Amino acid sequence: MGKFILTCCSTADMSREYFDRRHIPFVCFHYTMDGITYPDDLGRSIPFDQFYNRISKGSTPVTSQVNVDEYCDFFEPFLKEGKDILHLTLSSGISGTYNSACVAREEMRAKYPDRTIVVMDTLGASSGYGLLVDATADLRDKDVSLEDAVRWVEENRLRVHHWFFSTDLTSFKRGGRISATSAMLGTVLNICPLMNINDKGCLIPVQKIRTKKKAIQEIVRMMELHADGGINYSGKCFMSHSACEKDAKEVALLIEDRFLHLSGPVVINNVGTVIGAHTGPGTVALFYFGDKREG
Repeated sequence: MGKFILTCCSTADMSREYFDRRHIPFVCFHYTMDGITYPDDLGRSIPFDQFYNRISKGSTPVTSQVNVDEYCDFFEPFLKEGKDILHLTLSSGISGTYNSACVAREEMRAKYPDRTIVVMDTLGASSGYGLLVDATADLRDKDVSLEDAVRWVEENRLRVHHWFFSTDLTSFKRGGRISATSAMLGTVLNICPLMNINDKGCLIPVQKIRTKKKAIQEIVRMMELHADGGINYSGKCFMSHSACEKDAKEVALLIEDRFLHLSGPVVINNVGTVIGAHTGPGTVALFYFGDKREG
């Protein structure tokens, strides 16, 4: 299958069935909840609904990235088989996992000097990271060379747009992303912050929107402004949500109604347990290819 092995991390927030079908091995982050450490295994250890319900009741999961030894153990079986690897990581603006993967790459290069291992920072997260992985898998399946795939990722990773809004600010307050006062006022005033990921791969606030209904309209309007071809966008559109599937479906229906040339229906995934440990329940995220992210 292809001229190289394409791998990624669990934080690409695609389903296990997807990774199996596309032949994309993934390595798991971890999180600790109520004193027990679990792998970020796409809802297998703790189903997503239970995970977010426990957060709603006061549990505060703490996440940990893939360490160097885990990366080495993950890469080595492919290298033993004589395979070259292209590994795409969660944004370095959110996690240090890119650095860990790079250290592991150097250790494996010393051990397998005849093999090529490329580690790339997607500058993306959740199913936006997944959208870039998906496009790279398409290239792999067309027998594009590793060098050409790397060049394509470098040229296109900032074209993946990430837009988020949240109706529950509790986890953002716990994580220090907003102050307790802002969280309280936001809840009282029914404010849904609209956020995106910038060209450094960092999650940043864009605007405060009063009411969820307006936030849904605004996130779709951003797609009209930024997607390739505007409302004539013909690429794929992915979404993810944290225990608010109804809201995600409402956004998806609006998109499918306005963007008549989409490459298939909007794909809706769960925000995984590691990303979700920071967002908490109530977050809707939208991802598509568009103009280059700047600032």
